[in-house]
Amino acid sequence: MVSWKGMYFALALFLGSFFGSIFMLGPFLPLMFISPAWYRWITDCIVATWLTLPVALLEMVCGAKVVVTGDGFVPGERSVIIMNHRTRMDWMFLWNCLLRYSYLRLEKICLKSSLKSIPGFANTKARSNEFAEKNGLKKYEYVLHPRTTGFTFVVQRLREGDNLDAIHDITVAYPQNIPQTEKHLLKGNFPKEIHFHVQRYPIETVPTSKEELELWCRKRWEEKEERLRRFYEGGKRFSAAGQSIVPPCKSELRVLAVKCASLLYWTVFPLGMLALLYLYSFAQWYFAAMIVFFVVQQKIFGGLELIELACHRCFKKQQKFHDTKEKID
Repeated sequence: MVSWKGMYFALALFLGSFFGSIFMLGPFLPLMFISPAWYRWITDCIVATWLTLPVALLEMVCGAKVVVTGDGFVPGERSVIIMNHRTRMDWMFLWNCLLRYSYLRLEKICLKSSLKSIPGFANTKARSNEFAEKNGLKKYEYVLHPRTTGFTFVVQRLREGDNLDAIHDITVAYPQNIPQTEKHLLKGNFPKEIHFHVQRYPIETVPTSKEELELWCRKRWEEKEERLRRFYEGGKRFSAAGQSIVPPCKSELRVLAVKCASLLYWTVFPLGMLALLYLYSFAQWYFAAMIVFFVVQQKIFGGLELIELACHRCFKKQQKFHDTKEKID
């Protein structure tokens, strides 16, 4: 049976993202063709504002407790985050951890396709076991075997551009209930506690060759399996201290202020936009035009991110052309 918390959670997220895309992101779309870098910075800030909403809902409305242990994050550091998955919702719960270290604005997610199409950890685990049998690897009980191709590609490309400072290995665990899909959240089955254990590896300590990177990644997953085994068979905590070595950038009081402000803003904003649509015809015309634009660009170009990428490449080529011309002159 659907619970009021589940309905409120889903409705708040939908209305916030829907009206936010139309009335907050929409006005800045022309900037993409003028200055892609500024467009990306502004949209990152707007999206980060929305990302505080699920954090606030999970902790303040649904009562989830978040515990972060281990190394923590260094502010401003450029890093690749790798994390195990017990549910399809881990990527969203991670925002509760990242908010405390001011990482929400710059976070980008790469999900395994199996997590999109296969409901439940058990079914995905079966696929992982098949992969292990096929490749002569050990079967895991608490984690899925990592597909190392994407990991090595991302790390090597970021290294080539000198855009990587560290790799953060996050292990997530749920000592009580583990909601597997969106349906569980709609029924009010929210996690009572979410534990994150963070290990930081400076990029200088990480191998450079593809083969060694693959082995390094598999080794981290072996450690995760053992760490989770101790967690679930022991006291259901990663650290006796119960806190990270590197303290969060935001105090719990500041985190509470952000969550309260987020709940207030994302409650009032959709109501305000509905009132605007009801009262003013120009808002209705703008709303209709934006809906048409989003639908058409998706069908023709495949998404705004591809248009933005094309703009970045175009500006980069122009910059190279001007630099070459100046050298010749």
